[in-house]
Amino acid sequence: MHTAQPGHFYAVGIGPGSPDLLTVRAVNIIKSADIILCPQAEGTNRSLALGAIEPYLKEQQVMCINYPMQRNGNNTRQRWNAVAADAQKELQQGKSVAMITIGDPLIFATTSYLLYGLADKLQKEKIHLVPGISAFQIGACRFYDPLTLQEDRLLLMSATDLDAVNNALDHCETLVLYKAAKVIDGLLEMLGKRDLLKSSKLISCAEQGDGELLIDGLENWRPGELNYMTTMIIRVGNRDWRE
Repeated sequence: MHTAQPGHFYAVGIGPGSPDLLTVRAVNIIKSADIILCPQAEGTNRSLALGAIEPYLKEQQVMCINYPMQRNGNNTRQRWNAVAADAQKELQQGKSVAMITIGDPLIFATTSYLLYGLADKLQKEKIHLVPGISAFQIGACRFYDPLTLQEDRLLLMSATDLDAVNNALDHCETLVLYKAAKVIDGLLEMLGKRDLLKSSKLISCAEQGDGELLIDGLENWRPGELNYMTTMIIRVGNRDWRE
């Protein structure tokens, strides 16, 4: 059984936000850590990540970390370097520190910034990562639709650069798009021109109760206000293959 060790840092993916979708290893680390770092978007006092781990909290010290939701690399790095410095102080005192993140710690996760900040402060053998279930995996399960078959190519990217998305559609059989909410109108127009609306799916706020939105086929759908946590799965086709 994995338990948090003194002076060690753990980046823990906790899945889409449902307590029963954490891995056993994630639960064991969370239960045994001295300090839990919990990301919280700037301007809000609610943390989906914290809600997901509440059943496993007892005497751990929980520290909510506000971070800027902006496309400013310098500000983001400065903020997370400061968090890394604070975490390092706790680690030097022999405490175990775990940072939780929705989804997986290496897929569009704030945890990655903290890992960069700790890279020159902590020995590599004292940094551990625990994978988590990602939004696109939950979405694929909801739609009962395999992501790949045989030689199919699966491509995962941010939706924010529409030109890059348009190019990607020519180089994969399944395209997964994160951060689709702010560019949804442009995406729908692009997919319509390519006749891909019917084979496209959307999931927003996966595993978040009544807030979850599932759209299987976008040809007759008109978007309203979408949450930041909106993912699209576009099935371009199947790649030819031979046995």
